Amino acid sequence: MSTDSSAVPSSLLVDAIGTLVTNDPSLGQGAVGEMSDAALVVEDGRVAWCGPRGRAPAADVRVDAEGRCVVPGFVDSHSHIVFAGDRSREFAARMSGRPYTAGGIRTTVAATRAATDAELLEGARRLVREARAQGTTTLEVKSGYGLTVDDEARSLSVAARVTEETTFLGAHVVPPEYADDPAGYVDLVTGPMLEACAPRARWIDVFCERGAFDEDAARRVLTAGTARGLLPRVHGNQLGPGPGVRLAVELGAASVDHCTCLSAEDVDALAQAARRPRPTVATLLPGVDFSTRRPYPDARALLDAGAVVALASDCNPGSCFTSSLAFCIAVAVRDMGMTPDEAVWSATAGGARALRRTDVGHLAPGARADLVLLEAPHHVYLAYRPGVPQVAAVWKDGQLVAGDPGHRG
Repeated sequence: MSTDSSAVPSSLLVDAIGTLVTNDPSLGQGAVGEMSDAALVVEDGRVAWCGPRGRAPAADVRVDAEGRCVVPGFVDSHSHIVFAGDRSREFAARMSGRPYTAGGIRTTVAATRAATDAELLEGARRLVREARAQGTTTLEVKSGYGLTVDDEARSLSVAARVTEETTFLGAHVVPPEYADDPAGYVDLVTGPMLEACAPRARWIDVFCERGAFDEDAARRVLTAGTARGLLPRVHGNQLGPGPGVRLAVELGAASVDHCTCLSAEDVDALAQAARRPRPTVATLLPGVDFSTRRPYPDARALLDAGAVVALASDCNPGSCFTSSLAFCIAVAVRDMGMTPDEAVWSATAGGARALRRTDVGHLAPGARADLVLLEAPHHVYLAYRPGVPQVAAVWKDGQLVAGDPGHRG
């Protein structure tokens, strides 16, 4: 299959769609804007038209969906795919009863520092290909496994070669060489490291958690980053109650991620933040809780309160080594109180909101033509048939990047 942009037709008709998820309620039924017996036209990498198939305009190339479902490309707003090394033994130990404490991050730091740039890039590209084959068309990528000025900068340089959504996470954990001087490490993160990394990143993140960075340190990291033009996001409330949600809402962060251990006040704060023009999104990472045998976040409480919820993979070598948002959707429906519609919206439009993007996560006219053809008649199959490969084809910017849609004319 060629993915050369020169082979991309100027217009493409995806016809005979059994179910089309637009995520635009004005175009179809419910919050996901569901349309039946539909068609969609792509021109120059954007959605040009969608509606009843009998009214579809002509295009250069026609793909027959044969009654299958089309959804927006998944928007994965939280990943850590620039790394080296293997932590499968740590996973096996957890499955044997050892609790997760985030200490294994330092194992990956050592391996990442020892890896070459070429090795880091090949690993990241492999995981991007893997994610795309499973329907992910937008992927946020963090640094955080270098924890020196040079290693964080080169991690972001690698990330920038595989995605446009790069996040500086120098404040992931305190590295061993600063174990006796955590304040000195915060000085490094907010000084020379930020200076080297800011030009390579769009976002700044911090792990605000016991054993990582407390509220004061996290606030200092985020405010230093925003002063350099980076947008804030937060790892928070994963391992226990803490200030992560409160801090994220206070600073207007785009998202607070994990949200496993929330108080009623945290839920209310996120619901209040949802009323802002730019909400703080509660990004839930069910793959982590699956892989660490911890309780799942209470998505139902967040949704019922009115919070904006996203689902993301948190693909990383330690606490969650999956790139499958379809898997995350299935877990969210089975164990987190989400309906199939809510879970699919959260993995597409919700992820877009967590990245403050209006061009992805939906398939209304004008959106980027990032779409997924499922080997299924309806998007509920993403939860209904867990673990079964269901992605027939993936287009990004109107270009086929994975799979084969079948009949073309």
